[in-house]
Amino acid sequence: MAIKITDDCINCDACRTECPNHAIYEPGEEWHWADGTQLSGTIKLPDGTMVDADAPQAPLSDEFYYIVPGKCTECRGFHDEPQCAAVCPVDCCIPDEMHVESEEALMKKVEFLYPKGI
Repeated sequence: MAIKITDDCINCDACRTECPNHAIYEPGEEWHWADGTQLSGTIKLPDGTMVDADAPQAPLSDEFYYIVPGKCTECRGFHDEPQCAAVCPVDCCIPDEMHVESEEALMKKVEFLYPKGI
């Protein structure tokens, strides 16, 4: 499952630099599929939707740091545990019950984000 940041976030920025997928953004910041991944140009998302990987996407939060569920792999392929949760000083990086994914699904997401391999 993806990780989410709760409203207990103190906006310290500790998690952001630890994310290998660049899935964590500042409050109010637009995000892009291409950020920190191998995606570019027109891509087909796992749900079949076609999007421009370089196009800005609306922020998911204006109040605290947020994680884009479609880019979160719980650090699979990079680390043994989610790095955001490991470095969070207030323990606000927790499993996102709205985005439950199997180990296989997380690894497929890694393959989607890094089609040339990591």
